[in-house]
Formats: sequence, C-alpha cells, structure tokens
Amino acid sequence: MTELRKQSCRPCEGGVEPMDLRQARDLMAQIPQWTLDEAAPALVRDFRFANFYETMAFVNAIAYIAHREDHHPDLRVGYNECVVRYQTHAIGGLSDNDFICAAKIDALGI
Repeated sequence: MTELRKQSCRPCEGGVEPMDLRQARDLMAQIPQWTLDEAAPALVRDFRFANFYETMAFVNAIAYIAHREDHHPDLRVGYNECVVRYQTHAIGGLSDNDFICAAKIDALGI
C-alpha cells in the first residue's frame, strides 16, 4: 500500500458508502497523532503554536493542501490553536480522502 501522503484525493460527490470503523481504525496507524471520533465519525487533531502568526501560517498551509486535493476540512482557529476535523461531508462519514489529507498535514512537520 502506498503511503497516504503520497496518494491523491479522488472526487467524492456522494453515492458511496462511508468507510466502516474497522477500516478507519486500521488506517489510524498511519496517522497516530490524530484521534478517531467514532460517534461522528471524523478525524480530529489539535495543533498548538507559539503565536497568532504561526497559527495563521499553518492555516494557510492547510488551505493550500485542501485546494490542491479539493478536499476541505473543518477548522476551528484561535490565537495559538487550530483544531482540524476531517469528514467527507458528501457521504456523512470517512473516506480515504480524509486520511490522505491528514497525512499530508502531518508531513508539514508541525
């Protein structure tokens, strides 16, 4: 299997089933700093920074990844914190795209 960060997202406009929790738990090994919210289901990670400038630089890096992959997270942004939440809204659950984007964010080295 190719590393997640080396893969590209595929368009998902609905009409497919979300990933089951067993599959999601298996993929979590490749993004160990993320949390699997099984109730939603979604991938969540809280990033902390020294100041607002670093936080916004990170948010802009995420925006670049999201634009290139055409897969967009929900973000909660504060002065020195950014909570990133991935869920494929079109299917109401997780897809490979969520894991690919999470891995690409991890590759930023934050």
